Amino acid sequence: MNWIPMGTALHQYIDRETSQLRTEKIFADRIIRFLYCQAREDAPFLLRALTSRWMSCLLGFLNFDLPLVPRIAGLKSFVKRMGIDLSECLDPPESLDTFRKVFERKIRYWDARPTPEGEDFVVSPSDSKVLLGSFRESSALFIKDKFFRFEELLGEDKPAWLQAFRGGDFAIFRLTPEKYHYNHTPVAGKVTDVYEIAGIYHSCNPGAVVCVPHPLSKNRRMVTVLQTDAEGGTGAGLVAMIEVVALMIGDILQAYCEERYDHPRPVSRGMFVRRGRPKSLFRPGSSTVILIFQQGRVDFSPDLILNRHFSSAHNRFLTDLNMPLVETEVKVRSPIARAVIKK
Repeated sequence: MNWIPMGTALHQYIDRETSQLRTEKIFADRIIRFLYCQAREDAPFLLRALTSRWMSCLLGFLNFDLPLVPRIAGLKSFVKRMGIDLSECLDPPESLDTFRKVFERKIRYWDARPTPEGEDFVVSPSDSKVLLGSFRESSALFIKDKFFRFEELLGEDKPAWLQAFRGGDFAIFRLTPEKYHYNHTPVAGKVTDVYEIAGIYHSCNPGAVVCVPHPLSKNRRMVTVLQTDAEGGTGAGLVAMIEVVALMIGDILQAYCEERYDHPRPVSRGMFVRRGRPKSLFRPGSSTVILIFQQGRVDFSPDLILNRHFSSAHNRFLTDLNMPLVETEVKVRSPIARAVIKK
């Protein structure tokens, strides 16, 4: 992926609902530029310290938990500027009086984020910006090793999953700080495996992503493998859902709920999960979810494919041929692909 000097380039995406080109409001862009361009070369110890777990947790506390922060930074102003719709929240808007409460808000997703009727639809796990890709050189979506190394992402000590997903397709869902931070199950199926991979806490700012080789496979992450060919499943074969931490994401709380937000419990092997249910919560900040599919088991939504190379977009993500890799803003539980039933 080509590097673009941060602070001099826009980062644009497509709003799926309106098909309009939007310019992203990127947080702390100058600071990220300093850390990932200058400090990475001149003072690498500073970047190592910043991306450690204890520093990420400390920054999260300072930004989201100190009682003076809402008054100083202007919580109401932030909510208005970022277009956060508090009316869809489960709790009264007046109770969301800290940045953490806003970021960890629950919404009436059963009304505000309906799922498609077809059981073979794969849905978005997050309110996020999505980018599609493929590990196959023959695919028009081929962007192998741009954002992560396949083997490193899934774990090089997981030969069964590396074999199962080799040559498959993937979707990267990038959450920004203003988004609803619960992740939902993208498919229905049986949990075949669930494991954590240790790592650091790189920023998911687009400028940081293009400066660090394979950043999404360097960060700490939780991998859940679902068998969707099970009875009652979506029928898309094996699906890996990878939740990736980022700077100021202190934790990923695993909290699967069968109905609404009731009786949360950790995901474990052997569980059957239904599509579109809350699965986990990112602690405040921005982060990423990656879905990996087996080769030939899903057909991505045509609009997401078409938007990917929107020629007039200014974008920090580029192919080796300097073509933009344009994300589409999607809502959690909205369709992003359809299962291809194996005959």
